[in-house]
Amino acid sequence: MDPISRGPEEYGHGNDRTGDDAGRRRQSRDPLTPDFGHQTPQQSRTVQLISGDFLLTVNPVDGSEIEPCRPGERPEPPVRYTTAQRVDRERAAAPPVPPGPPPPQLPLLERQEERERLVRLLARGRSVCLTGPAGSGRTALLDAVAGDCADLAPDGVVRLSGYKRTVTDLLYGLFEAVHHSPSHRPDREGLLALVHGIGAVVVVDDLELGGAPLQELLDATPECAFLFGATADVPAPSADSALEEVFLTGLGRSASIELLEQVVERPLTDEEANWAGDLWFESQGLPLRFVQAGALLRQRDELRTVQAGSGGYDDDPDDTPFGTARPAELPLPSLGDGAAPAALLASRLSEAARQTLRFAVALGGEVPHQAHLPALVGDTHADAALGELSRSGLLSPAGPRYRLAAGALAQLEASGYGEDADAHARSAAQHYAWWAGHPSVTPERAVAEADALLAAMTRLVPGDQAGQASAAVLLARSAAPAFAAGLQWGAWEKALRAGQEAARIAGEVAEEAYFHHELGVLALCTGHLDRARAELETSVSMRGALADKPGAVAGRRALALVADRSGEPVLSTPAGEEVPAPRHDESASPPGGVPAAKPLFPRLTDTSSTLITRQAPVPASKAGGPMGILRGARRNVVAVGAGALLAAVLGTVVTLGATSGNEEPEGQNVTTEQSAIEDDSESGLSADEPADDTSSDGGAAPGTSESPGPSGSATPSASGSPSPGASESSAGPGTGTTSSGSPSGRPTSGGPSPTKKPTKTPSPTATHTETPTETPTDPPTTEPTPTETVTTEPDSSNSASGPAETVTASATESGPESPDVA
Repeated sequence: MDPISRGPEEYGHGNDRTGDDAGRRRQSRDPLTPDFGHQTPQQSRTVQLISGDFLLTVNPVDGSEIEPCRPGERPEPPVRYTTAQRVDRERAAAPPVPPGPPPPQLPLLERQEERERLVRLLARGRSVCLTGPAGSGRTALLDAVAGDCADLAPDGVVRLSGYKRTVTDLLYGLFEAVHHSPSHRPDREGLLALVHGIGAVVVVDDLELGGAPLQELLDATPECAFLFGATADVPAPSADSALEEVFLTGLGRSASIELLEQVVERPLTDEEANWAGDLWFESQGLPLRFVQAGALLRQRDELRTVQAGSGGYDDDPDDTPFGTARPAELPLPSLGDGAAPAALLASRLSEAARQTLRFAVALGGEVPHQAHLPALVGDTHADAALGELSRSGLLSPAGPRYRLAAGALAQLEASGYGEDADAHARSAAQHYAWWAGHPSVTPERAVAEADALLAAMTRLVPGDQAGQASAAVLLARSAAPAFAAGLQWGAWEKALRAGQEAARIAGEVAEEAYFHHELGVLALCTGHLDRARAELETSVSMRGALADKPGAVAGRRALALVADRSGEPVLSTPAGEEVPAPRHDESASPPGGVPAAKPLFPRLTDTSSTLITRQAPVPASKAGGPMGILRGARRNVVAVGAGALLAAVLGTVVTLGATSGNEEPEGQNVTTEQSAIEDDSESGLSADEPADDTSSDGGAAPGTSESPGPSGSATPSASGSPSPGASESSAGPGTGTTSSGSPSGRPTSGGPSPTKKPTKTPSPTATHTETPTETPTDPPTTEPTPTETVTTEPDSSNSASGPAETVTASATESGPESPDVA
């Protein structure tokens, strides 16, 4: 249904229409084919606004997006409303007329002197504050004075509600009442420049400001004359303020009795007049108490009429049927009931009216609009309850809506109307959440119900019952975008803060991140950059943890805009975001440089013939390079370790392949008994004697052989006795072999064995391959000799980028019985 602009068919009165009205009936929303419980998805309502220099896109799904406004998208200058347009807007902003018979028009008694004084002060351009207790008739007097001042100012009379409004809210309300500027909200400087030239009589009822904020409002609008209505508990204006103050008191005894007769619409009896005199003394002549007392007398007359009609008798006692007791005369209300009549008045109303009062108590005195009452109460004719409450004196106008009259809320709570307040507030929140998010509800209509929606959130957020916080989150999620689109940003901020607190209580992290994002965007629009940065960073971190990429992107864009406005770039990475990987083929260096690669084969068979050194660590200043800024990244350390291991394996493969492809003739290999250092003698290289103790460090146990495993460590493997007929081809690639028929391993044929310098092969890493074997003495056979691959790192003084040298040496281990041992 259309929640406010209702059609008769929504309450069961649409089937009796005929003629043209029947032809204009709205098409049913029920689909031709039922969807079996699956609701048709609705499109999200996005609105674009201009806020100062920003283009704000209100997105209810992922969060609002903000960007600088392009020159071609800037709005036109605001245009002032004409007199006829101001009258139409004032009529639309008035509270709705309650259904049912209209209440009597009450005169303004004993207020003529105050009325004339207020008009004189406003005509001089002075601002006045009308101070009086609640129920003293301030609103009626303000309406009368506003009608007298309609032609005093060029911009006419502007009516505003000060109930729960700040200075900023009042300034923007004044701007919107005078200027026509759709979808445009000027910034603070532009607002002050626009309201500075407004000349109007501004009537503000239920003012809650005082002191410095009130003076700020007066200074910002020097061409306006304000008429404030406030209670005595509002802070007084500053001492140097030019604000006049007029105090309002209660009515006299005769005026109070006259007002009571106007409400009852008949003369009072002597008994009623005496009762009214006692009530005047008790209530100090407040007009509201006599309006409610008149409602009590009118209800008493209606009950007497009902009893008289049901009894079937007249004033003659003889006409009373035999055996029927004459009903007792209804007494006048007690003096206590007259001073606090809310409970007695409510007890004589309909059930729908009493349910409406329960909802009003749950919402802190806010009465729902009459269009919402059928859905809330569960009665199709519950909208008539607003008329009952109005005629009973239990309602008072507050801007475009109604609230409970002064003192009625406390009286109803004492009478038990607040027992199920949490349940009623939750029902109202669920209904308003559906209504505010409905596509047919415009932002202006949602703004008109802002006080009731905020009251429902306030009631539910500190609640301890299950589901209350979630209901408040749902309501804030639906209402906040509507408040933003309706340019009621005071209500928008309140809804966001209530929703953020409710989401925190309910543990809904995604919704809490949304509210933080919206609060950051709002702070950016209002110029609070520090607050905007804090809210947006919190939102981005939460959405990063939830892997919400669209929301995180929107938050980072807003953060970039904050940094641009503040002139400070965002240097730190928000929490929850990963540092982007370096876009290079090789991984970035760790903060401390590349660590030295550990040797894959730490055990060597002969340390006297070959010098083995470890790779010195590269200084951090040379290893970091331009990528050293990513210090402390754990994944970089893992990548470097994996790269070092891969390079070691590849170096081993390359070394083995290079040595296997360069096969030498028999007897041309270098053994451990031949020196690798060239001598000046004619015989070329002199033979070096092997070390005495070779079995302690490099020898292998008999019957076993060690071969490098896949992980780079020596893996023992079982082997039998070597075959006597083993040939050179039995040795693995890259391994030197000797043919010897003697235990010493020297060649028995072929003459003197020429020697050859060790092969040097460039390798990216240090590798060492060890294959120790044992050479039996009898029978003499050809055994595979160990191969040592040693990487010699250049000196640290040399270039760090120089290639490493791999020395491959083949040696035959000599037994202890060798005759060449010194």
